[in-house]
Amino acid sequence: MRDDAVGEILVQPDDLSRRVRELGAQITEDYHGRDLLLVGVLKGAVFFLSDLMRHIDVPCELDFMAVASYGSTTDSSGVVRILKDLDAPIDGRHVLIVEDIVDSGLTLQYLLRNLGARDPKSIEVCALLTKPERRKVSVEPRYVGFEIPNRFVIGYGLDHGERYRNLPYVAALVEGA
Repeated sequence: MRDDAVGEILVQPDDLSRRVRELGAQITEDYHGRDLLLVGVLKGAVFFLSDLMRHIDVPCELDFMAVASYGSTTDSSGVVRILKDLDAPIDGRHVLIVEDIVDSGLTLQYLLRNLGARDPKSIEVCALLTKPERRKVSVEPRYVGFEIPNRFVIGYGLDHGERYRNLPYVAALVEGA
């Protein structure tokens, strides 16, 4: 796709595939002998979650949450709203939140607090991308695909104004293009 808003490619398709396989293998090892509930955070984590789930070899179920914190801007508002909640209770379950990116950490902190109050047996986070420089709160995913620089990124599920999710790589957004 040729678009002036698509800047430098930060994570190539082959690197995404390799790292997703590695994360799936690590999650399989860590959850061996246990059932796992994957909670995908809509919409950005869908591509990552779909690929990741195919590399996890333990019994797992899937549910989704949709939260809003960005709107159409490139900076988090700091206010998190649940747009779609889980369909089933999670008490006594091993829960793995699958997130596209951990930026400020505010959304993840909210999700961990909210889901933690529902009495899961365990709760961990798998994030495709993390930007430690932007962190405003202390949250660290157990599983991380890639640490990236402080740039707004698009592709592989991540969007800007609902566009660019279908890119097969992660690229920096050229703002104002």
